[in-house]
Amino acid sequence: MRIKKVFKSIVVGYMALAVFATCVVGPNCLADVSEPEMLKNINSEGNGSPGDFTALNNELYFDADDGAHGEELWKTDGTAGGTVLVKDIYSGENSSEPRRFIVFNNALYFAADDGENGLELWKTDGTEEGTVLVKDINGGEDSDPDYFAVFNNALYFAADDGDGELGHGVELWKTDGTEEGTVLVKDINDGDDSWLSELVVFDDALYFSADDGVNGYELWRTDGTEEGTAMVKDICVGADGGVQNLVVWGDTLYFQGFDGDGDGAHGNELWKTDGTEEGTVLVKDIRNGEASSYPNNFTALAGALYFTANDGVNDRELWKTDGTEEGTTMVKDIKEGGDSAPSGFTVFNNALYFSADDGVNGTELRKTDGTPAGTELLKDINGGGNSSPQYFTVFNNALYFQADDGANGFELWNTDGTSVGTVLVKDIDGSGNGSPSY
Repeated sequence: MRIKKVFKSIVVGYMALAVFATCVVGPNCLADVSEPEMLKNINSEGNGSPGDFTALNNELYFDADDGAHGEELWKTDGTAGGTVLVKDIYSGENSSEPRRFIVFNNALYFAADDGENGLELWKTDGTEEGTVLVKDINGGEDSDPDYFAVFNNALYFAADDGDGELGHGVELWKTDGTEEGTVLVKDINDGDDSWLSELVVFDDALYFSADDGVNGYELWRTDGTEEGTAMVKDICVGADGGVQNLVVWGDTLYFQGFDGDGDGAHGNELWKTDGTEEGTVLVKDIRNGEASSYPNNFTALAGALYFTANDGVNDRELWKTDGTEEGTTMVKDIKEGGDSAPSGFTVFNNALYFSADDGVNGTELRKTDGTPAGTELLKDINGGGNSSPQYFTVFNNALYFQADDGANGFELWNTDGTSVGTVLVKDIDGSGNGSPSY
């Protein structure tokens, strides 16, 4: 039986909503906000917990709990009066828990549970009457639509239409926004779940990872038709393979691929494809032999694709590739003899910013231009401790993030790319953690 995975954004501070909504959307946008401010107290007796922010037609949509209707769909135009509940999908204090928002054909699509049909596919045009169930795919049970991707005038996703004679398990679906136009593309694993994931548009096709029940998890592609949905390559022949972390860079699709254990195998390493079987190849065996380097966190900057990997000598560090074996190299061993755990890669002002631990200054804000000399600590925010910067967002020529300086707790910071220009924006919770995120 399928284990349902419920993803919910971490509870978000009101000020995160204010910074985004007030300054990005709405007819009443302010030219500048000198300090963060609360836009609206959605739940006067508890946590409104707004999350999953998605913009559509000059409004910002999100899920929130006002204490009376449960966790439901909301929107804002950037004003307090324009911050309203769109629809109480699961009537009363129950929560429909709308999630996985994506814009398609001038509407917002998402998964929600109305208490009758289970977790199914919904859409909204921003009005109460225009917020409707697209289709009950799994007849009263959860179809749990996930991994949305827009391709060729249709919205593709993974969904479960149930078990039994008429069910296909978790397979590839698409919709044009109508009930009759919401259909199964292909039953990849006949009689069981293909567990497809990571849908990515590349070279006039939709690529993803799936298990057909014979070859294990491999790289697949589709043109939107049943006959045009096929495995690209059986990377791990005769065993349960693995394909994940798909990212398009230039005219190539890169990913982490597993070609097996034992003699001649390379474990989980960096692969690329041009969409053909012969053009799906290992870029580099970063951790020699059957051990795995587990490349992850792919981010493009100035002619290179950056990522994290463990070569078995330097632990997990910052790497980059130009798509060739010789051009796949470690940028810098940030924490000699240990794992610097770089994360949060964000491009800003022609540099890559991230969080990492050098073993001396703790987990702090760093940046790189792609060279060892240009990979440096930007500022030791927490004086030898861990400021643990995260939730990086570029806005108004600055990089905003959450960090802990050891005195004010986790609060809102920003940087212009210099040490002196890396500052606390505001101590939102004077006695604890404001915890701004998303």
